[in-house]
Amino acid sequence: MKQKENQKISVLFMLYSILFCVCLITANVLETKQISLGPANMTAGLIVFPVSYIINDVVCEVWGYGRTRMLIWLGFAMNFMFVAFGAIADWIPGAPYWHGEEGFHQIFGLAPRIAGASFLAFLSGSFINAYVMSRMKLSSAGKNFSYRAVMSTVFGEFTDSIIFFPLALGGVIPWEEMPSLVITQVLIKTIYEIIVLPITIRVVKYTKLHDHEDVYDKDIAYNIFKVKDL
Repeated sequence: MKQKENQKISVLFMLYSILFCVCLITANVLETKQISLGPANMTAGLIVFPVSYIINDVVCEVWGYGRTRMLIWLGFAMNFMFVAFGAIADWIPGAPYWHGEEGFHQIFGLAPRIAGASFLAFLSGSFINAYVMSRMKLSSAGKNFSYRAVMSTVFGEFTDSIIFFPLALGGVIPWEEMPSLVITQVLIKTIYEIIVLPITIRVVKYTKLHDHEDVYDKDIAYNIFKVKDL
């Protein structure tokens, strides 16, 4: 009975999980719009996608790598479901009186190449972010959360970008532009993380006090497929 009690999921963890999944799905929709911020061109998904890394940091800091692993796979499953149903709806012919086919296709008609690159990049970047966060917490004895949050984001976002852009856009945009595109994305997302860091710190402190949790991942298996290993 005690073991089952220890595996209960807190209300805060459920709320973070819902927010995590919503951010991923929202980012997918916003990715269809290209925006410009000064000299930098990027997709609108940038305004929400970094939030998923912030939640990743909070969950890993409070509940450890095991819960974060489950969160990442949950986000992947919900995102995959959204994309799959969107693709099916896009494939079904529209009603004769409906004239929104082109706009609907631009949002939900993701090319398999882009969808595959997006899923692989998300999994790789998220797990790298969680792994770095977990290992740095152990090595620092739980100190310097701000530094750990930023560094894990740098590693995670770099992994995400270096996988996504070549796989999704290689040959579409000039290869010589690829390094600057990757670096720009990583820099902007890291700056985003730094700007909201005071909020992240407050959320972590509140969550630890509320749930009385502060997990250190000692002797844990970092195998990404051990979802049941909490």
